[in-house]
Formats: sequence, C-alpha cells, structure tokens
Amino acid sequence: MATDREGAGVPFQEPARLWSVDEANRRLDDLRELLPQMRAWVVRLRKVHDELHRLSTFWGREIDAPDHPDRGLKHRLDEEWRELTRQLEEKVDALRGEGIEVKDLESGLIDFYALRDNEVVFLCWQRGEDEVAFFHTLDGGYATRRALSESGARRAPPRSRRGL
Repeated sequence: MATDREGAGVPFQEPARLWSVDEANRRLDDLRELLPQMRAWVVRLRKVHDELHRLSTFWGREIDAPDHPDRGLKHRLDEEWRELTRQLEEKVDALRGEGIEVKDLESGLIDFYALRDNEVVFLCWQRGEDEVAFFHTLDGGYATRRALSESGARRAPPRSRRGL
C-alpha cells in the first residue's frame, strides 16, 4: 500500500524485496546484458517517433486515407511503436517487481532496494562500475550517493518485506 514518506511527500510503494550487496552484485551480469537491449529499444523508439513525426508533418491527416501510399508504412511504424513500448514497459515492470529501479538507461543507472541501518535505501550501480559500491537514501538520488563501508555493507536484509 502506498504511503507518504515522512517529510518527503513522495508516494512510497513497499518494495517487493530487499537486496544485500552480494545479491545485487550477482544480479549485475544479467543486467549488463539486459540494459543494452533496453537501451536499443529506446534508440529505435526515437527513430520510429521521428519517422512518424516526419510522415505526419509532411502528409497531415491524408496519411490515414485508405488509398494513401504511405499508409502501410505508418501502420507498421505505429505497430512497432506499440510493441517496443510494451517490451520496454514489461522489462521495467519486471525489474521493479524484483525491487530494482531503472533510473537512467542512457547511463545505465540502476538502484536496488536494500536495508541499511534499519532504513530502506537504494544500493546504487552504474554501467562501467565493477560492482555495487554506493548507496543513497530513497529521496536522495545519484548526487547524494555515498560509498558503502565494510560494516553493514555485507549484511543480508530479509528476503521480503511483505507481511511486515
């Protein structure tokens, strides 16, 4: 159930699970494969959008006429747009369901929900980093991330917060 976090006024959805640093690091290999695929979908979405915009600007409403020569192209692009959007949303939702937030596909920025000193925080990882080595508060963000210390960094949180 969504509630407002004290002082932030931000709706907070209880994460599906909390990650330890070790668990998050083990998940990185899969994410290193998935993120470029998701990024490629975004790049293609931009190209499809640009082509749809070009067609719409050039032809206007004429393009939807049954006998228009570019009508088939527009419909194929519309379908590709819907399919890419569905795939991307499905992957983002699946990751969110695991307690992983995709913050920025361009830079490969990912946050894992975790428990640190009895506070839910984000373990923060970015493409190019060897392992998860930073964290920040839920309302902090990348600019406020701090290095994990050895004390508390390896402590495994409960597998799930459901029912708490």
